Amino acid sequence: MPPINSPISAEELHTLSTKAIEAKTAAYCPYSKFRVGACILTASGDFVVGANIENVAYPVGTCAERVAFATAIVAGHKEFRAIAVATDITPGASPCGMCRQYMREFTTPSFPIYMYDGQGNYVLKTMGELLPNSFGPEDLPK
Repeated sequence: MPPINSPISAEELHTLSTKAIEAKTAAYCPYSKFRVGACILTASGDFVVGANIENVAYPVGTCAERVAFATAIVAGHKEFRAIAVATDITPGASPCGMCRQYMREFTTPSFPIYMYDGQGNYVLKTMGELLPNSFGPEDLPK
């Protein structure tokens, strides 16, 4: 059940979490063994998934959140309602700093981020809580 005043319905949250948790199975993480799945709910009601993809040269790897957003952007989506990120650890992991800034490009400070642990429990934070005083597209000169 989503929290009171949730920006998404219980059904949307269920689908979002299920797809994020399932996306972990697609993770390519032979070095860290740290699986991450993500699922974005677009403004049009589509669900777009991503999983982390490691590389032997660690900085070249890509996080699940960025894979999901890039996939959605390439598919033509420009507006988003929520993201779920799922890991196998407890408590669930928060998006890294790079992902926070990447996601901020396409979201607002009120954008909800559901972070799931290995048991399916979640913590809900907003983009503004995870990246306070952020720099976004609206900060550039017109």
